[in-house]
Amino acid sequence: MSDKPSSSPITHNPLCPGCVRGGSSRRDFLRQSSMGFGMLALAGLADRWTPQAFGLTEPHFAPKAKHVIFLFMDGGVSHIDTFDPKPELTKHHGESVSWENDKRSQAISPNRKWLKNLWDFKQRGESGLWVSELLPYEAEIADELCVVRSVVGETPLHGAQNLLLHTGRSIGAAPSLGSWISYGLGTENENLPGYVLLNNDWIPNGGYQNFASSYLPANHEAAMVRAKGTPVDNIAPTDPETIQKAKLAFLSDQDSGFARSLGGSDEIESAIRNYETAAQMQSLIPDLCDVSKESKETLALYGVDRSDDYDHYYALQCLRARRLIEAGVRFIEITCPLTHNNNAPWDQHGDLKRRHEENARITDQPVAALIKDLKQRGLLDETLVLWAGEMGRTPHSSGEDGRDHHVSGYTIWMAGGGMKGGMTYGQTDEMGMSAVENPVDIHDIHATILHQLGVDHTKLTFRFGGRDMRLTDVHGRVIDDILA
Repeated sequence: MSDKPSSSPITHNPLCPGCVRGGSSRRDFLRQSSMGFGMLALAGLADRWTPQAFGLTEPHFAPKAKHVIFLFMDGGVSHIDTFDPKPELTKHHGESVSWENDKRSQAISPNRKWLKNLWDFKQRGESGLWVSELLPYEAEIADELCVVRSVVGETPLHGAQNLLLHTGRSIGAAPSLGSWISYGLGTENENLPGYVLLNNDWIPNGGYQNFASSYLPANHEAAMVRAKGTPVDNIAPTDPETIQKAKLAFLSDQDSGFARSLGGSDEIESAIRNYETAAQMQSLIPDLCDVSKESKETLALYGVDRSDDYDHYYALQCLRARRLIEAGVRFIEITCPLTHNNNAPWDQHGDLKRRHEENARITDQPVAALIKDLKQRGLLDETLVLWAGEMGRTPHSSGEDGRDHHVSGYTIWMAGGGMKGGMTYGQTDEMGMSAVENPVDIHDIHATILHQLGVDHTKLTFRFGGRDMRLTDVHGRVIDDILA
């Protein structure tokens, strides 16, 4: 089909006098005509919309999981102090480090020495999984955990690694994992967004790009729910229901007309969907965020009743995550709070023992409670839980109580959602420096998560910039050995 413009005259857009529009081509005609289908969808949207209206109509194959909870341990948890014990470090504690052993870590001082594990390790559960005493509650759920010890990053910088973990690109300007999943599968509840960020008053390095939809339709970016105060801005309606409906109808009519005048606009259709979702959320979000009707046993399990604010609010967000899963939200992320003047919560270049123990006190009990609660309610099998920071920490130090950025081999874990429990995959060398067995990268993690949701990562694409973009770009493989 030829795309040569017709001989129709050049016209000016009456809604934008400075915009000159050329004559219509056959492609223009088809593009503009397609808005008719968009408006048909919009007509149904006034009363109801389903996830099948946008993204995949159904998974590529039978899914093992329906939901994802991402427990983001921002700053870089020390892998060698949590799930990857290194007895050799104790043997060589205090000895000078040979530089050729560490080419990808952040190494500033030339006088670095090996630093032993700061917490003792024990084998836990029936599986005998090694977990340190830093995480006593997660030790109780060892048999549910699939620990990957051989993750390899790209660069030891927080912002770049956060973006890589969230979007598959270390330079930003790409949709987040949650946005891709929302785009592909939608939400199971028409009154709630597909992607919810349970924030703890801290935006990680990399900023809001970690949670953005980028070139995907805007309705797939994260809807943020705060721990403190009002969970969501402007969630309570200020008008009577009849007036609010009239306003929404007016906005829909105005936006639809504007979209038609442009020959089609994903951005405007996304805005319309956002208006509708926001209105529908008004009836659900307050109830979902209110945990006062939960039993005393459940509140105590998560530690919502703890007196420290950081402890209380992180526990609250974990409990809300379970409630959102029950309500049908597809992807939920929970961030850690920043308790002190630092670059990121888990980023301990010094004072590691004190601050890692503080972060563990805040997160360990609620994280383990979330796994236990999901399992008790029959939700763990269909919910994939990811526990990950953007990097690990060096096995060596320029002092006595600190570790630096490390991306040549570090640890994450997954649970539920069709993952094998009570196992480790991959290995770092005897000093915890580099992945030497079954190395994986973030694209492999993303591909595996999508696979468990019934999505082929090579087929979940969006046309942008002249090519079919995808979360894993040209990379990624499913890690079959960790699938149940």
